[in-house]
Amino acid sequence: MSVRRSIADLSADLADRAESFCRQYFPEGRKQGNYWQVGDTSGAKGQSLAIRLQGQDGRKAGSWTDFATGEYGDLIDLLQERLGSVTLKETLREARSFLGEAPCPAVPRDTRNAERPDAASSKRIARARKLFAAGKPVLGTLAATYLQGRGITRPGPALRYHPRVFLRQGEDAADRPQRTPALLAKITDNRGQIIGCARTYLDPSTGGLAAIESPKRLLGQLHGHAIRFWYGTGRSDLIVGEGLENTLSVGTALPEFDLASCLTASHLGLFIPPPGIKRIWIARDNDEAGRNASKRLRNQLESLGIACGDLVPNMSDFNDDLRALGKDALRRALIEAMKAQGLEIEDG
Repeated sequence: MSVRRSIADLSADLADRAESFCRQYFPEGRKQGNYWQVGDTSGAKGQSLAIRLQGQDGRKAGSWTDFATGEYGDLIDLLQERLGSVTLKETLREARSFLGEAPCPAVPRDTRNAERPDAASSKRIARARKLFAAGKPVLGTLAATYLQGRGITRPGPALRYHPRVFLRQGEDAADRPQRTPALLAKITDNRGQIIGCARTYLDPSTGGLAAIESPKRLLGQLHGHAIRFWYGTGRSDLIVGEGLENTLSVGTALPEFDLASCLTASHLGLFIPPPGIKRIWIARDNDEAGRNASKRLRNQLESLGIACGDLVPNMSDFNDDLRALGKDALRRALIEAMKAQGLEIEDG
């Protein structure tokens, strides 16, 4: 039996036990109709990732889509993502163990090494680098119109624009692939290497988000990393935020601070701080997911001896605050919150 056939058989067998698979590897998720919903491939709480439990209308059981990133696949793909940076051979061993074919302990999630992507991740990273390199500066483009429409005045070299980015509607989409303008944002590790590219698809007629399912998608790797906006060198404070617009809104009000955007609440809680940082300000959304992510990151930072503070918007997120209050009022609110938590700063 060929390796390819073996993988296909394992995938089909896993699909037959999709719900049991989900309950074992994604216990933080929950069943919603014919789907198991969870936050992402790391198993965090949420609803962005949907796993089909039973075949229906020609759609296969075990197929999944992460609507936050646009990624999808079968349960073999999902298991490899869940286990982390392991080889395909190790993933197949774990699948066989789950199916009762061979004794093999699950690979602990703590063994995941965010700095050493596996072969499949390396291919996605290479595609992300190629895509970002094909972009052009944001100034004067549709991407600039999008950011200005949200009151954001702090772009930077981490952002680029491409007028024709490949767009796949989804695994089951019958429409032919198309190309759509997009704001590109490079995701880097602590060495400054590009390991991912976030795509925000835009509507050319309005300058807003494209009217598609999941207009914000990820190519490459994000776990532990971020989109970074540096003000200068040698600073010991860093503002780490959730979504790109949320983080850039804080940066618009506080242009003298370095920024790192983790894109989602789940990944905010997984952020790996760079060397030399002594204090991190967690700019989260004003919801339960944001609170949980902040708590998780705070616990990690405290174990590393890094001080931290919380920045919480008055409304749902800081972009809502920026557009409602204006840049100056948001700045005053942020500095007041920082001073209350021990920051010595001269404002004015």
